[in-house]
Amino acid sequence: MSSNYLNFRNTIPWLILLLETLFIVRSYFLFLRLDGQYLLPGSYPEFQDVNHMVIFGFGFFLMVLRRYGFSSTGFNLLIIVLGVQCSVLVEDLFIFFYPQANEGILKSIEKAIISMTAVIISTGAVLGKINLVQLIVMTLVELIVFYVSRWINRTFLEVLDHLSLMHVHLFGAYFGLAVTGCFPEPSPGLDKNRSTPKSDLFSMLGSVFLWVFWPSFNSLLAESKTKAILNTYFALAVSAVSAFMLSALAAKDGKFRMTHIHSAVLAGGVTVSFVAESISHPWIAMILGLLGSVITILGSHCLQSCLNLPLKIHDTSGVHFTFGLPAVLGVLAQVVLLVVREWTNSSSLDYLVLLHIGAFCQTISVALITGFITGSVLNTRLLKIIPVSKYFEDQIYWEVSLNVKL
Repeated sequence: MSSNYLNFRNTIPWLILLLETLFIVRSYFLFLRLDGQYLLPGSYPEFQDVNHMVIFGFGFFLMVLRRYGFSSTGFNLLIIVLGVQCSVLVEDLFIFFYPQANEGILKSIEKAIISMTAVIISTGAVLGKINLVQLIVMTLVELIVFYVSRWINRTFLEVLDHLSLMHVHLFGAYFGLAVTGCFPEPSPGLDKNRSTPKSDLFSMLGSVFLWVFWPSFNSLLAESKTKAILNTYFALAVSAVSAFMLSALAAKDGKFRMTHIHSAVLAGGVTVSFVAESISHPWIAMILGLLGSVITILGSHCLQSCLNLPLKIHDTSGVHFTFGLPAVLGVLAQVVLLVVREWTNSSSLDYLVLLHIGAFCQTISVALITGFITGSVLNTRLLKIIPVSKYFEDQIYWEVSLNVKL
């Protein structure tokens, strides 16, 4: 292996040490003491559910490439623990200037973990094409930009704090697509850019983890937790059943496609994330789960040929149709339900609809613009670009036994 990669690997420990030193210094000067004032009540079981979902669920979900399993799970854990510390730092800075915003350390960590979902989704779009240094830089930048986007939505567009966090799917998908658009596409016949039955099985295991814990994710910061849990479960149940039905109908031979299943079963949870606690009738959540599954499977067919190829975007894990399109559908559902609910109050209806549409446009615009800028910065020699021939390869970063068949 070339000396460039050896030198690159030697920079990673020092980069991680530098970041951890900054986080420790931060905790000494900025972090509020763990006394009674800061240890406000929180829900540890729900926190654990979301923590399991992010670590286990997304860690296995990203194992879609035959030679990138070590990196998919290992790097997922690394960027999560680094990103959560960074996100808590940003939250601490805000609390330092606005002490009344203090909700407790556990609540800050919960928000940090949810924010990290945006980064993990973006990672799925660039999976196997960026090195670890680039991934860490992207994580730090995206977390800060996402926090700024949330602050704009809360301050100027009157979006509730927990709803601003539910933009993680929308922001993460389109930020990742903008970043991956700045990198060269893999060669058409590249053998490493495909899955195997074993990698598909692990990815499906990740989908199962995500499916099980998604109600806790949508209800973690909601005010009406029971309603959010029930609506999310019904939407997930219908999207899972619909995924099998639509996968068989979409295939010429009538067989199920694992790509369809492990993406579409989650569509219901993404779609109802904005409206989970405001839906009063479960059948509405079930319809949204069905529509989310439909748009995911149709997107997997159409986007690859109709959109990604002309724009030269290679979406490794299909985050656009797995998270992006269902999130867009969820925003539209939020606006429609708002119109139905506030129809008699015509004086404020136009204003409320404008605020919701403005929050959507602001989120997706900031994600695309900052994602493109971030991808352009990452795609420089300073950060040691991976050549296309080395895409999707664990051996650049990990010790892999040559006796093991990859």
